[in-house]
Amino acid sequence: MSDTDRFQQVIRSIDEANGEDPNSEVVDGVAQPKEQLYGMRMQKWVEELDPGAPEALRIAARSQHIRRWEIPRSDYPMDRKGYLRWRTTLYGFHADKASEILRAAQYDDETIERVRTLLQKRNLRTDADVQTLEDAAALVFLIHHLDDFLQRDDIGEEKAINIIRKTWKKMTERGHEAASALALSEKSAALLERALTS
Repeated sequence: MSDTDRFQQVIRSIDEANGEDPNSEVVDGVAQPKEQLYGMRMQKWVEELDPGAPEALRIAARSQHIRRWEIPRSDYPMDRKGYLRWRTTLYGFHADKASEILRAAQYDDETIERVRTLLQKRNLRTDADVQTLEDAAALVFLIHHLDDFLQRDDIGEEKAINIIRKTWKKMTERGHEAASALALSEKSAALLERALTS
């Protein structure tokens, strides 16, 4: 099997795993498994931000939320400590699930460990690939999820602005430039502007 074939096999395996997501998102009138769609969007943004993105980074992007529905947020206390515990647990869970797929495809230990490092967001400020993954996640959130997020009953404008500021702070200048070019809804664009100027 060529390296290209093996990579494509891994991408298919990740998509198959995420294709079992019971949650869906409607795009152009068609319901799609939510995390499968998320993985596709993540890989697209990583490759747009870094056209020479290494294979491990593209795999990490595709598997960023692999089988996330198996560990719901509701399993943890609905406070900041609970949220952080949930996120930390997910990082390890996603790394484990991606590792299983990579081992089955006979990837070497070095590549598997690199994907684990990326999915666990180690060395965020000093590892360019981890930062690219973070930029991609922020862009997917802004363009695809911010509108829905703003409609939640527990999210007021001030809380939304605070979250946007925190998201922006995690991004690089390259991520900021990409975000500034997004075709956001009028409401999201106005809130983003408020978050960055007030």
